[in-house]
Amino acid sequence: MSRRRPSRWHGLLPVAKLAGPTSHDVVDMARKALKERRIGHTGTLDPMAEGLLILCVGTATRLQQYLLAWDKTYEGRIRLGGATTTYDREGEAMEPAGPAPSLDEGALRELETRFSGEIDQVPPPFSAKKVDGKKLYELAREGREVHVEPKRVTVQSLRLELVEPGMLHFEVRTSSGFYVRSLAHDIGVHLGCGGHLEHLKRLRIGPYTAEAAISQEHLQAAGDPQEILEDPAWIPLEDLALPYPELTLNPGAEERFRHGGEVILLRQGEETFSQGDLAVLRGRENRLVGIGTVTNVLARGRTVVISPKMVLQRPEGS
Repeated sequence: MSRRRPSRWHGLLPVAKLAGPTSHDVVDMARKALKERRIGHTGTLDPMAEGLLILCVGTATRLQQYLLAWDKTYEGRIRLGGATTTYDREGEAMEPAGPAPSLDEGALRELETRFSGEIDQVPPPFSAKKVDGKKLYELAREGREVHVEPKRVTVQSLRLELVEPGMLHFEVRTSSGFYVRSLAHDIGVHLGCGGHLEHLKRLRIGPYTAEAAISQEHLQAAGDPQEILEDPAWIPLEDLALPYPELTLNPGAEERFRHGGEVILLRQGEETFSQGDLAVLRGRENRLVGIGTVTNVLARGRTVVISPKMVLQRPEGS
């Protein structure tokens, strides 16, 4: 059996996706452009949606689940006057449906307050969330009704604007696991007229923005991997940011951590740690070593004990 060729490139590639292709279609574009099979994405965008899609390349694919913890910012439009089976414009009409109410500034601010902070949210029936090992959209296509428990999510900020009768523009910043389609549907149910997502664009994931991403057109047109690697959007492994505090290992501690051993570190900076927290560990030349779990906090918080949770292999040639 032939051995898979080691990955040559390691890092993040933020892409400004256009409406139309699936997230996996964009991964295939990147595989072709970089001539690299080991590519995944963080945070699926529906085909109708556009905006930021972050691709993980090479060793960075091991960081996908950790990148999902970043907050996300979206903008788009909600059409009032009828719900749909998919909670967006591509679904079939269903109840509730009715004339959109007149919404003045007071009513819009009330809606913002109602759907901000910690809220319970049920995923759309046509989504990739799994129940009993099967994705909801697979169960929905089979015509099976499934009870899904609400999930507690956080809306850091929500701004609504009535741009025309029956059409709301929104900008929302949310925690991981939030469904914007469910927000559109739930607003329609709350108003009694029904509603669905008309348009969606993801603007930001943590520090990464659609504005600074490589365009989908450039990705598709690239004839050589260097065209991608030399683009300002490309983020090498050592430069990527994760949503956890960072600690630096000396050479001895780095070797111990890489071999699965606990390390004891003085707290660096103003970050405070609690047992169970995650931390990013870096070594020589700012090289990303892995993710650790705080197992103990000593000396009134000045010293932390960290055990490996995920250790990155040194890329070939490092």
